[in-house]
Amino acid sequence: MRKISNVFYITIGLIVLAVGYGVIDPERFEAGTGIVKNFVSTAFGWYYMLLMTLLVGVSIYLIFSPYGKIRLGKDTDRPQFSTITWIAMLFSAGMGIGLVFYGAAEPLSHFAVNPATAEPGTNAAFRESMRQTFLHYGIHIWALYGIVALCLAYFQFRKGEPGLISATLKPIFGNKMKGPWGTMIDVLAVFATSFGVATSLGFGAVQINAGLNYLFGFEIGIRSQFIIISIVTVLFIMSAWSGLSKGIRYLSNTNLVLALALLGFMLILGPTLLIMNIFTDSMGGYISHFIDLSLSTAPLNAGNREWLDAWTIFYWAWWISWAPFVSMFIARVSKGRTIREFLVGVLLAPSILSFIWFSAFGTTAIEIQKSGAADLASVNTELVIFEMFSHLPWATLTSAFAILLITSFFITSADSATFVLGMQSTYGSLTPPNSVKMIWGLIQSGIAIILLSVGGLSALQNTIIIAALPFSFIILFMVTALFKELQKETKSSRHSRNK
Repeated sequence: MRKISNVFYITIGLIVLAVGYGVIDPERFEAGTGIVKNFVSTAFGWYYMLLMTLLVGVSIYLIFSPYGKIRLGKDTDRPQFSTITWIAMLFSAGMGIGLVFYGAAEPLSHFAVNPATAEPGTNAAFRESMRQTFLHYGIHIWALYGIVALCLAYFQFRKGEPGLISATLKPIFGNKMKGPWGTMIDVLAVFATSFGVATSLGFGAVQINAGLNYLFGFEIGIRSQFIIISIVTVLFIMSAWSGLSKGIRYLSNTNLVLALALLGFMLILGPTLLIMNIFTDSMGGYISHFIDLSLSTAPLNAGNREWLDAWTIFYWAWWISWAPFVSMFIARVSKGRTIREFLVGVLLAPSILSFIWFSAFGTTAIEIQKSGAADLASVNTELVIFEMFSHLPWATLTSAFAILLITSFFITSADSATFVLGMQSTYGSLTPPNSVKMIWGLIQSGIAIILLSVGGLSALQNTIIIAALPFSFIILFMVTALFKELQKETKSSRHSRNK
């Protein structure tokens, strides 16, 4: 068995402490983490807005620069996975359950409950709701994932370094990254990954439970959610055991097929013409307002600033906390692609799919709300999609499809995470042992079950958003190290040609 690093033991110790505190005193845990989270959002909101916009700029520069021709691997390497399978993997790892959970609920909330600046229920709020949703699930998060993944893939496959966050910082800090400082950075990445995925598993279990209750009358509660998580845990550990090329690849392709099928249902059963018009109009609004949306901090409007803290800045911190996991996985499946091909694919394919998805589900939910057929805005988030389906033809079929898709995303996210956690705790091994992956799978599920039982998911969410702040500084160092090595490689190549 490959040697397990100290990262494994240190992170598990921190997880036990955090979860133990959450179980012993969940109210104080949530209150304390909430205070720190709110401080981070208020004091560092401007920084998050600048950072995310900077990463978009870096991505665009690399696409059009001479560096775009450099391959993530040896010059003779070619991609391991087909483009469609690769996109499916990006989509599954980066979005997953969130698309189904918030596909109808978020645009509806921005329209009917709490718009950013417009009056609730107005046409202005409708248009603004889609622009804001596009912002939260669009180019910015994929630039974040793309740049972090690019750093990892470049150093791992081009420079022969282990697949660790700390290894990407060697051009700046040298061999210090092989000691305690490097361990601390990798522990932070593994801690954020394990808690981030556990939170996602908790939300996924809640929504599957809600769907089963809607369709079959299953009891809503911790007992049902425990059964759901237990079944899914067995499934994703079986998938993880079969390896990257089989389990995760097949699941990712299945996810894409199911998602496209459900999206097709919505385009046919929903207000088709309006959906396509809203999509086109919202794309125009998103592009034309891109700079303003990217850098708005509402310094002179307390109400607007409160909305930004609760939504945009919360999202930026949330996505940053997910970056270690998602980016490590994207890096692992992207060997052999050029920097240009990699960034174009990562930025555009998942973003466009998300835009179409939110246009279809969000527009349909808002139209039902506007018609007065139902007050979807008052329904719990996990139930919005099922209540929406109940006002469309084939409600049982589409609801069953949604549950199947959530379950598939659920399994893929946990499967991908066990692979990444296994890599990070075995010195960056590209083929972590099954025993280590199984342990991490059980830990993730255990965290989700324990914190669901004591109502601690919100505190857990707060914790990983707090962890996002120090990791955001690491991202800046990673970008600096990448450019340092790219310039060094380009100079070396030019010098070799001139000889």
